[in-house]
Amino acid sequence: MKSGPSRRRFLAAGLAAAPPFPRAVTSRAGALKEGEIRYRVLGRTGLKVTTVGFGCMITSDPTVIERAADIGINLFDTARGYQGGNNERMVGSALKTKRKNVIISTKTGAATRQGALDHLDTSLRELGTDYVDIWYLHGKGSIASVTDELLEAQETARQAGKIRSSGVSTHSGHADLIPGLIKSGRIDVLLTTYNFTMDPSMTALVEAARKAGMGVVAMKVMAGGYRKVKPGDPLYGIFQRDGAFVAALKWVLKNPNVDSTIPSMTDIDQLDENLKAMAGAFTESDQKVLARYLDHIRPLYCRMCGACAGACPKGVPVSDVLRCLTYAEGCGQFALGRDHFRTLPAEAQAVRCDLCPSCAIECSNGVRVVERLVRAQELFA
Repeated sequence: MKSGPSRRRFLAAGLAAAPPFPRAVTSRAGALKEGEIRYRVLGRTGLKVTTVGFGCMITSDPTVIERAADIGINLFDTARGYQGGNNERMVGSALKTKRKNVIISTKTGAATRQGALDHLDTSLRELGTDYVDIWYLHGKGSIASVTDELLEAQETARQAGKIRSSGVSTHSGHADLIPGLIKSGRIDVLLTTYNFTMDPSMTALVEAARKAGMGVVAMKVMAGGYRKVKPGDPLYGIFQRDGAFVAALKWVLKNPNVDSTIPSMTDIDQLDENLKAMAGAFTESDQKVLARYLDHIRPLYCRMCGACAGACPKGVPVSDVLRCLTYAEGCGQFALGRDHFRTLPAEAQAVRCDLCPSCAIECSNGVRVVERLVRAQELFA
């Protein structure tokens, strides 16, 4: 591994990673015209990122990644644990001839300094690169989980030239995690769940993080996925014909404090759909479509608000289990949901909610918690 260039050279390279001006591009469906590739600067990193990036977690076709890079998308997100460790290898292969023009982020779920550094070395080898642009501590739910030794691992990696920027990703750690990261000042990029279903307090936290100099990348922007519906399905009218997914992405992009997004893409049609959102303004019609979308997903989709954390007397981590179910049903990725379920503590996996005479949890957002937990246990346990 080569020794790393200075941070100044890294920042200069980052600003050069995207064209200084939007260029003319055309997707398969001709979705974009001159000037419609949009960029924002990713907080204090100085990296110039497209407002729509590429979440590679469930992508299996590398030609979709290649096409996105050819069109002009420049932020690609993966993780050490995605697809059993194979996702990084696929992403690296797809982008190997484009490395100087793209920004790659990956993640570690390790709990120790050495474990995280070992993950990083494996990630670099699989990606076929000497460095990654953003390295996230993955899936953190509280500030206590962002330990000094993990922060030291990030700093060690930065000094060695293996990473440009440090990051933390979170699905549900909004209560104390984001304020804690802001206070610490040690994290460059926040990757967080953010979508139209969430409480306005989340928008305020995003603004606070951005004002503190952190770059903000939004994930879970489609609020559960559900992109697999086909003509003939009663939901097709809302989700596809009326453009609920484009509207959901546009809702996130209208927030100037969100620098980029990483919606998942599995095929060229989804790529084209996301590109339309990058070029379009959020309208009153979009708002109406999202209202209909929310009516459908309200009983199904956990917003990761954290209100039920620790509430189950048998120790079921409700939001984590429901996220597993969303991967399986919303994203159409059963194996992904099952694999995440199997990372839960054994005692939590063993609980059967249909045997409880009553449930201690009543979701204020309308999720049918018992029904959804039982469904997850039927699928994965």
